Order: sequence, then structure tokens, then C-alpha cells
Amino acid sequence: MTRVGEALVADLENRGITCVFGIPGVHTIELYRGLAASGIRHITPRHEQGAGFMADGYARVSGKPGVAFVITGPGLTNTLTAMGQARADSVPMLVVSGVNALPGLGKGLGHLHELPDQQALARTVALVSERVETPGALADAVDKAFAAFQTARPGPAHIEIPLDVAGQDMTTDTPAPSPAPPRALDADQIARAADLLHTARNPVILAGGGARAAALALRELAEKLDAPVVQTVNARGVLHAHPLGVPASPSLGAVRDLIDASDMVLAIGTELGPTDYDMYATGQMPKLHRLIRIDLCPDQLARHPAEISILGDATQALTVLNTHLKDFDVDRNGAARADQTRCAAFAEIGPEMQALNSVLNTIRDTIPAAILVGDSAQPIYAGNLYYDHDRPGGWFNAATGFGALGYGIPAAIGAALADPTAPVICITGDGGAQFSLPELMCAVDENLPISFVIWNNHGYQEIATSMQDADVTVVGCDPTPPDFEHVARSCGMPFWRCDPGDLAGTLRAARNARGPTLIDIHAPNSAQSL
Repeated sequence: MTRVGEALVADLENRGITCVFGIPGVHTIELYRGLAASGIRHITPRHEQGAGFMADGYARVSGKPGVAFVITGPGLTNTLTAMGQARADSVPMLVVSGVNALPGLGKGLGHLHELPDQQALARTVALVSERVETPGALADAVDKAFAAFQTARPGPAHIEIPLDVAGQDMTTDTPAPSPAPPRALDADQIARAADLLHTARNPVILAGGGARAAALALRELAEKLDAPVVQTVNARGVLHAHPLGVPASPSLGAVRDLIDASDMVLAIGTELGPTDYDMYATGQMPKLHRLIRIDLCPDQLARHPAEISILGDATQALTVLNTHLKDFDVDRNGAARADQTRCAAFAEIGPEMQALNSVLNTIRDTIPAAILVGDSAQPIYAGNLYYDHDRPGGWFNAATGFGALGYGIPAAIGAALADPTAPVICITGDGGAQFSLPELMCAVDENLPISFVIWNNHGYQEIATSMQDADVTVVGCDPTPPDFEHVARSCGMPFWRCDPGDLAGTLRAARNARGPTLIDIHAPNSAQSL
């Protein structure tokens, strides 16, 4: 006989899940019954929010759903922030929680970890939330959760298993997963898009996070169209150092000018949201002339009507579209337009952001093809404005979308577990680091070769600057950071302190060390002077 918790673990393993993040508790013991005997690796974070962020980073790098096991009540509420970040950035994440026994749900009887309606709370951020009320309902609940990852824009899914169900026996075998068939592309829409693109004289491509797995097909398309490719934050790296690449925010005036001057816009895997296209909150978006959209979410396509909307996966759609496109005789000056925009955009961000961009370039050039995971820190803000990464999908952070502080450290841990062969570098501010500093010990436990880089300006300098710009007296922006050398020692981690100019040598030394390392960069113009 198999119990419900064991059947869940077997089902996850059958679907290719090799890693789960969780903190066991009395309400999830039955979920752990079959875990030790399975091929699934269990990672223990120090906080359930960390479990969610680790699952997020793992999913972005592996391409598979990140899975978190959390307890009833506070375990789930602690994970909701991470689920919100995953929802904003279309990251597949499965959160499996316990819940109190069925007879007492919603009755306010004072049970441990009781919420009035836990599932309703999860549904505020989850694409789907399923409760397993009988052993026979388990397979259907897991199917619905994974269908949410496969059939449309991915995001977080939630399954809760009541205490009185998790330990029940099951007589059914673990069902073979039935992956959703690939969505058929509309051939007529593809042909119409190709015909329309042939008429363009100044086309521009907007690449979002949905295009990050389509780098090769996107490069072929851009070269056929001779079209500049503007890359949003989550698309950076898809056209590294390419003459047609524009690794700059479409919120910048120079990039908006490029888009405005185009006579056709092809938007691929981008929600056209304000955190990418209007981060300065002007209330205006770039003008999108003769818009063609490719997206795997029908709801997303409906939010910004276009002349042609193609529903489907970016790689699949671009591959087919490329077969319809012919060579062009007309010189569209794509490389010249892209170069002009890059120069103007870099000048626009100003000397301070340019200096921060230089720090990022140093990291990239010193440790090629690294995965750079960021928190809301000044170098990350600068990179989101302008930065050309050298690895598709290798630049991601929480300073956009949902904007959750504390993301960097745990997400980097998830990324390192997803690809043990890749260098992983976490960039976080001293303020954001303090949201999730205990997770460093998880990296130590797993001996992960991550370089944790602290941009230490002794406070929330970005917020302090914004308050000053608004003529508001700065309050609450100077939390004292710990001595990070002592933090590293307490964790048993090698430590370096350096200035930005010494970063390259410090990074090389850190890469030669075994396991995780901590680097404290003394940032210029720190909040100590406020």
C-alpha cells in the first residue's frame, strides 16, 4: 500500500522533478515519507520565502518547475511573496502545502496554523490552487497544476493536502504523466505576419522574457529582417554583442525614439508592462506601429490588441516564421539604427549608472557565461537600464515585475542547483541581503560555488535618493548593516572586501576557492554621508 504523500513524491519524480525545497513541519511529515527513498534531492532553506525564491531561481535556469514543500498557515503565507514574484515573471513553481483536517476547515476552532480560508489566500497569486480531499483526487490535482505550466503563460501553482488525507492509503499506481500536446500554430497568421514584415522599411523587434529560450531563432529572424532587437530585462543575453542588439530599457528616451521611428513592431514574449516600458511612470508607452505579437498566453494577447496576434511558444513560432521570410533586397540600416540607439541610451543613463554598468561588465568579462542573479541593488538597477549579458537567460533579478527584496541570495542558490556547471554570481545590496542572509548557510550546506557580492552602501541609497528628489526628508533609509566579514566567518565562508576597481582580481580569487564565497564591495557615495 502507498500513502498519499508517497504517491505525490512518486508522481513528481515521474514528471522529471529532481529537487524540492522545503522546511519539514508537523503538518507535512507525510509528504516526506517517501522522499528519502526517491531520487529527489531535498534542500532545506532557512525560511519558507527562501524556499520559494530558490524554486524560482531553479526554474529559470533548469526550465522545469521549481517545487517547494511548506507547512500549513505561516509556511504558505511566508511563501506568498515568492509566488508573487514568480507570477509577475511567468516562472513555473509548484507549492505543496499542508492544511488542517477537513472537518475543521473554516470553522475557527483554534487549530495550530489555522487560517480562515488558506486556499482562497493562495488563489490570490496562484494560477491554480487544488485541495486533495480524497486519495483518488491526488492525480487530478497534480495534472491540473502541471497543465498550468504547459498550456499557457506559466506561473505558480498550489496544492494543499489536509492532515487527515496525507497519510491515507492509496491502492492506485502512480499514473504516467500525460504532457500537454504542443499548441498548434495558426499557419494563416504566420503567413500573414511574414507578408506584413516583408513590407516594412524600419522594423523593430521587442524581445521579452518569453524569448529567452529562442535566442538562435531570434538571431536568424533579426538578421533576415535587418531589424534592431530591443531586449527587456528578462531577455538580456539573447543577442550578446550582436550589431542588431539593443540591450537597453524601452523606458529610455533613446529606445523609445527607435521604436517611435519604426514603421512596424514585432513583439515576442513580452507583456508590454510598465516595469519594462514605463519604469519612470510617465503614463505613456512607446508608440507601437503596425504591431505583430507572439505570445503563449491568450489573455496577454488580448490586453494589447495588434494587427496580427500569434498564439504560441516563441521558439516554435519564430522557427516557422523564419521559413516564410525571404531575403530582402532593401537596406534597412538595422545595424546603424541599433548602434545609434545603443550610444544614445548609454549616454542617457548618465555617469553614475555608466560607472555601475562598468562594474557589471567587469563581472561578465572576468567570469564569462556566468548566471548573474540580482536583488534590488544599485548595480542591478543600472543593468536593467543598460547591460549586455553574454548568456541567454543568465541575467535575472527581482528589481522589476513584483519587485521583492531578499530575492537574490536564495534565487542564486536555486540557480546553482539547477546548473552545477555554470558560474553563479549573486549581486545584492547590504539592505536586501539582510532580508535573506540566513540562506547563506544553505549554500554552505550544499557546498555551492556561488560568489555572493554585496554592494554595500550602508542603507537603502536608491530610496534615499528618491526621497530627496521628491523633497521628502529622508527617514528609515539607514539600517546599519552587519560586519559581513564576521558573517562570512560565522558561516565558514571565504571573505574579501574590495573597492569596485579591485573587483576583477577578487572575483578570480573567489572562483579559485571551493564552495560559496562572500565579497563586500565598499560602494562609493554611501548612505553614511546622508
